[in-house]
This record gives sequence, C-alpha cells and structure tokens, in this order.
Amino acid sequence: MCCSFRFAEVSFCLEDSSPPPFSSVHDLIFAIAKDTQSTAAMSEVYDVIVIGGGISGLTAAKLLVESGLNVVVLEARDRVGGRTHTIRNKAVQYVDVGGAYVGPTQNRILRVAKELGIETYKVNVKQRAIHHVKGKSYAFYGVFPPAWNPFVILDFNNLLRTVDNMGKEIPADAPWKAPHAVEWDKMTMEEFLDKTCWTKEVKRFGQLFVNVNVTSETQHVSLLWFLWYVKLCGGTQRMFSVENGGQERKFVGGAGQISEKLMELLQGRVKLQRPVVRLDQSGENVIVETLNHETYHAKYIVSAIPPCLTTKIHFNPELPPVRNQLIHRLPMGSVIKCMMYYKEPFWRKLDYCGAMFIDDDNSPIEIALDDTKPDGSSPAIMGFILSRRATALTNLTKEERRKRICEYYAKVFGTEEALHPVHYEEKNWCEEQYSGGCYTAYFPPGVMTQYGSVIRQPVGKIYFAGTETATYWSGYMEGAVQAGERAAREVMCNMGLISENEVWLPEPESADVPALPFNTSFLERHLPSAKGLMKFIRCSAFLASVAALGLFAYKKGFVVRV
Repeated sequence: MCCSFRFAEVSFCLEDSSPPPFSSVHDLIFAIAKDTQSTAAMSEVYDVIVIGGGISGLTAAKLLVESGLNVVVLEARDRVGGRTHTIRNKAVQYVDVGGAYVGPTQNRILRVAKELGIETYKVNVKQRAIHHVKGKSYAFYGVFPPAWNPFVILDFNNLLRTVDNMGKEIPADAPWKAPHAVEWDKMTMEEFLDKTCWTKEVKRFGQLFVNVNVTSETQHVSLLWFLWYVKLCGGTQRMFSVENGGQERKFVGGAGQISEKLMELLQGRVKLQRPVVRLDQSGENVIVETLNHETYHAKYIVSAIPPCLTTKIHFNPELPPVRNQLIHRLPMGSVIKCMMYYKEPFWRKLDYCGAMFIDDDNSPIEIALDDTKPDGSSPAIMGFILSRRATALTNLTKEERRKRICEYYAKVFGTEEALHPVHYEEKNWCEEQYSGGCYTAYFPPGVMTQYGSVIRQPVGKIYFAGTETATYWSGYMEGAVQAGERAAREVMCNMGLISENEVWLPEPESADVPALPFNTSFLERHLPSAKGLMKFIRCSAFLASVAALGLFAYKKGFVVRV
C-alpha cells in the first residue's frame, strides 16, 4: 500500500514497510520550505536578514536600508532593545532596567541618539558619595573612596597604574597578538590581584572593580580579556568614573527609545517574536527558519545576538570547529538591577549625592547611584546586585530583595527614611533566555588566545555584530553601534557597494559631550608600589644593620684597617 503526498514541487511515497524520508514533521516542513519558491512566504529574497533587534542589529539594519538594500530584522522577544529595556508606568514615568549610561568618547551612540532627537542629562554626583566599610559610613568627594594609610594609597595607585600600563601593550582589534597574551590569558583576575595588591583594602577594591564593570567574579575572568576590556573603555578612570566617564549621563525618556525609534524608522521591517532556530546556507541563498515555522530567504545574514545564543540555532552546514568551540565557552555576566523610589530625595537633604560603595559581604548592593529624573521628579536610588550576589539572591522573591536593600540603605545613610520606599522596580537579567545574562559575555582563562581570533570572522554569508565583537567600548551601547555598523559595511563591501577601506571608519567626537583628559601627576606615575616601598625599607634597614655591625666590629678591633 502506498500513500502519495505532494506539497508544491516536493513529492514522496510512504509505504507501510519503508522508513519515513524525514526524521520529523519539523524536518519535513523545513524541506518543503527550502525547496519551494512558489509560496507567499518564500517569494521575497532579502538582501540581508539581521538576527537580533537590539541596538547593534537595528543600527546595522538602518545603515543597510539607507544604502538601498532590502532588509528584514528578526527579533526573538516581543520588544526591541535587547539588553536595553525601558519600563514605563505612573510610579516611575520611565526607568531603564537594562543598559542606561553613556559618556564622553562614546560618540557613535551619542550620534545615533541625536539623530533620533533623544537628549541626555547628567547623573547627579554634586554632593558627597559614601563609602560604607566595617559597619561605618564615610563621606567623600570624587571618583574613588579615599584612604589615609600611606601603604593603601600606594597600593591603590599601583593597581590602577599597572592595569592601564599593561593594557597599552594589547592591540584593540587583536588582543590575542599581545606580546604577553599567552601568559596573561592563563591568569585569572584573582591571581593578578593576589600578585599585584599588597593590602587587603586594595584587593577588596580590585574585586569590586571587576564585579561592577563586568558582572563576573575575579576567579572566572581572564586577565588578558579584562585588561583589553578596560583599554577599550579608555582606561580605569574613564570606565569607572561618573563625571567625564562612562556613567556621566543618561537619556531623557530612557535608552529603550533608541531601539524603539530605530524600529519606527525601519517601517515594518522588524519582525517581533521570531526566534531563529535554523539557518541553512547550503544553497544559493541563505534560508532562515523561526520558531513559529516561518522561513525567510536572503543573500547575507548579520547575526547581532550574544555569542552564546547562537547555540540555539541549528546550522547547515555546521559552524567551523573553532567558532563552534568559541560560542560554547563565553558565559554571560550576572546582574539584578534595582530601583528604589522614595517620596523625596532624602539623601540630598543630608548632603549626599546618592552614590554608594558598600563593602559588606552581607549587603545585596555593592554600588549605587542617584536615579532621580533631571527635573527632580521620581526620586530614586539605582543599585546593582552583582555576580555571586545575584546568583545567591535570584531565588528570593522581589519583596524579599526589596526589604534587604532598604535595610542596607538605612544603615549606609543612617536614616530610617530609607526603609519606606513608595515603589520598587527591578530586572533580573539572569532569567532572560534571549540575553543569557548581562552586561556582556566574558572570556574565562585560555579562551581568548585559543579561540578569540574568530569572534568577528564571517562564516560563509554570515557576518557577526553585537557589542562583544566591538573594538571600542565593548560591552556597552557604544560598542553595539560600532559592531553593528561595521558588520553592515562588511556586507556592503562584499556586495561591491563600498571599498575595503570604508569598513572601519573613525567617529568624530561629539560636540555636545566632549571628553576631557584624565591627567596623572608626576607622583602618580612614579610613586613606588606598597610592596616596592616595603622592600626598599627592608633593604635600607638591612644595609643600616650591616653598617652598624661593621662599625661595632671595627671599634672592638675585630676588623683591622689596612
């Protein structure tokens, strides 16, 4: 007995005794979609399909469309924005529960925002910040918590100087080619801090520095990768600072507007709730299938999703071995972003700006900033639950996290007003399946030198964007724009629309957000490390002891002058 089936131009016969020609209905559907050109869904061949509707994918699509190409963007979520997400409600007006901060030298994202009519405002750091350590709060002005112990000062200065100086050896576009790449890639940041820091206080700061900036633990992160990451952000001071640094400003109305306005500009070219599950480039055109069994055809693909999420896609032919190994080795950081709203900004009455560094293992929050709107409305404190703390607290309820945070804010500020918020918002990025975490993917030891060279390398007709592939402010919105536009220009170059020299283009400085230099003093450049000073003191003491012993021996006649 034979039952014949015919779908478009695909026909086959199923006999009782013969195995089915397809292993599953899913494979059958894909085979039909691949071979037929007559259905409406298959009738259009796009020039480029962009996978991912975050800032990187949308800026790539914008550039491609402006160049006259036929583009579609496939986004897995029911919203655009990726790792940026602006929530709007009556209690908060708007709040960025994802990427939010922008500052000098981040000229591409500032240019895109300006083109879209989105303005920035400065984060409040006019009053005193707080360093809470050993149960006490100490007020200070400036970027870094001050120290009075001269050995701590020397140790702190040496740590920042060493990180910046080592970074100078690392090529921004090829860190695996650095002179000490193999040696540094074998080391974790924990090992580096143990080797470099002499005081417990500075070692604790080094751990906080890693936790805050890459939402990861020092024992998990490659020294080479972290040095490279800091270098791409302009150095330790530019990356960590609020004023004149990476956290200087936010967008009026929220960072999510950038993606939302880009989606409007793309006029229906963005398809939401379309997770890509299969990508076939075995034929003349690339075929992309989504989770809801839609198929799209294109000449080229721009993948603008975190590297680890490409493991959710079935590739034919399979990815090259090194690329496949790479994407299985790049975990995402862990963070819960928390916004606590109050009736009034009580911290400002106490002459505090709202910035806090909380050095306490039991505190859920390690670092916080004022998140009040520029007109003074919706007073709020934004705090990060980072890395190991995010993992430890992710199973608590939202209310339990709110209560713990309030209790610590009350300790730090020294007032019970912190116990009585009027609203609380949070975003747990650890549970986001279409991000995998936040802020960025990090490189564990050994990965960058062995696999990192393929991070931007095209695979057939697939080109790679996403902030992890950036060579400037990687991990930030700025890096997302650079990577998206670079990948778009790579496609355009391959199509013969632009020359190879036009793929990597410099970006002029923003006239609205100029960058001021961070000048270091002669002493900061030349002071010894705490460890070096102790060696000098010990050596001097030893030499003094030898001299005293010699003088004693001479006076006693044990040594004869000749």
